[in-house]
Amino acid sequence: MLTSLGKFLRKIRIDHGEVLKNMADKLGVTVSYLSAVENGKKRMPSSWNNRICELYKFDENQTAAFSKAVAETENKIELDFSNATNSQKELAVSFARKFTDFDDRQLQKIFDLIRKGNNDK
Repeated sequence: MLTSLGKFLRKIRIDHGEVLKNMADKLGVTVSYLSAVENGKKRMPSSWNNRICELYKFDENQTAAFSKAVAETENKIELDFSNATNSQKELAVSFARKFTDFDDRQLQKIFDLIRKGNNDK
């Protein structure tokens, strides 16, 4: 079954006049691996997040749509805490334990805070 991410990737390929092999070559993977990601049989490597945005020169709206498609497709995420401070680790773990308790209004506030923080850099 084609996932939200798979639909997004397929649309990007079509918009750029590419076939599956073209995108697979750009990402350094086999056609079968990319196909499995599109069809939800394999998880998309997190390293593809920035790579795809750069390869296809996404604007802000495309980047947001891509992030949304990734989020809709993911059932779990893995965090690398190797360079995180104890405060960062504590925040991430606390959020992971409680994120299902937030309502849409609270989640929007968190999104806004995160987006504002990214713009301050």
